[in-house]
Amino acid sequence: MSLPRVLTVAGSDSGGGAGVQADLKTMLALGVHGMSVITAVTAQNSLGVQGAWELPVQAVRAQYRSVVDDIGVQAVKTGMLASAELVEAVAELISGTEAPAVVDPVGVSKHGDPLLAASALDSVRTKLLPAATVATPNLDEVAQLTNIRVESEDDLRRAAAAVLEYGPRWVLIKGGHLAGDAVDLLTDGSAEHWLRAPRHDNRHTHGTGCTLASAIASGLAKGLSVPEAARKAKEYVTGAIAAGFSLGAGIGPVDHGWRLRE
Repeated sequence: MSLPRVLTVAGSDSGGGAGVQADLKTMLALGVHGMSVITAVTAQNSLGVQGAWELPVQAVRAQYRSVVDDIGVQAVKTGMLASAELVEAVAELISGTEAPAVVDPVGVSKHGDPLLAASALDSVRTKLLPAATVATPNLDEVAQLTNIRVESEDDLRRAAAAVLEYGPRWVLIKGGHLAGDAVDLLTDGSAEHWLRAPRHDNRHTHGTGCTLASAIASGLAKGLSVPEAARKAKEYVTGAIAAGFSLGAGIGPVDHGWRLRE
């Protein structure tokens, strides 16, 4: 029996901690076959992003069609899309694919470097989010998209409602930047699932957002429900953060292979 197939549509992180590299490591660790569409190339290390170059829409579309038309996919995950043109092209591609789509609306890197043009925000709202099975914004991305500043757990509900207005079936608001436990809210507007985990005293957290979205996509590809895929993804990411390690002079990555070393 072949492995479930998951396609990531995202940027390359030369340091290996986030982006397509993190996605593929996550997929391997979770027992699915990972495939990739590169949308942008970044020069990136533990200190930040030194440069970014987006690929032409034609190259992104060709990669996507090449994989989907021949190999097929059980889930798609999107990450860094850089420009309005790429956002709109990818939204059109995933809308035409009969597979769940996990949209990580990447706006800034862990170091605060912008990874999405300001002019692309409206395309994310009107084209990409409506195509999402699950959207997974962090608090900075919530503020970018909705102008809502989340400062407490109570604000997570308001933020989720605002993102759902743009059309994703589910939204997972990542509350990792709040004080206290790491709390995320998953909701489709009626059911609420609060995902809690103890906060680990570990600053090596590069790639957490990419990893979580890829883990959810991997669960969906295996046939799990959205709440169950999100719960298992949260467990995996929590372990990966706890095992995060130093790399270079700045923020190190989470350990995608932590279960392999237990």
